[in-house]
Amino acid sequence: MDNDNNIDFKDLWKKQSVSQPDMQDLLARVNKFKRAGLRSLWITNMLLFATTAFIVFVWIYYQPQFISTKIGIIVTILAMMIYLFVYNKLLSTYKSIETTQTNQEYLQNLILIKKKQQFLQTTMMRFYFATLTFGICLYMYEYASRMTFLGASLAYGLTLLWMAVNWFFILPKQIKKQQFKINSLIEKFEEINKQLL
Repeated sequence: MDNDNNIDFKDLWKKQSVSQPDMQDLLARVNKFKRAGLRSLWITNMLLFATTAFIVFVWIYYQPQFISTKIGIIVTILAMMIYLFVYNKLLSTYKSIETTQTNQEYLQNLILIKKKQQFLQTTMMRFYFATLTFGICLYMYEYASRMTFLGASLAYGLTLLWMAVNWFFILPKQIKKQQFKINSLIEKFEEINKQLL
């Protein structure tokens, strides 16, 4: 019975196997995250530049008559260019993630990316969608004025419905996915840093 009461808990604690996070796996995940972020940047740039080129083509080819149409085109292009300007600031942060960095440097870069993403996902997205909606509504006015009331209502209604679906359903899902990916990486690096202290 005396043997049962003299258990050395410290010795047992030291002997237990601790699951260390696999550093190679974590670095591979960071690399994958970096590549996905850079790919997303390039795709967004290409799509918005192609959209801008198409809008300019429409402007030149169809020669709109109303000033509201021209203002709508300018506002729409301006919204895309301002969004791209801010979004492209992520490029240097993604590129600064190197395989030779310490855990603390990885963590700092990931936190910086998270802060920039949060700014993009909140302030810039609100600005982008508000400006884009305003620009598209101005652009459509010239063409809607030539339609019947039902046709104009349908054109505006469907356009605004599509923008609402993007704003309330598609965008929040994308934001959740982005936040989950970066939060899980940050948590792993914080866990490793705590173990190293």
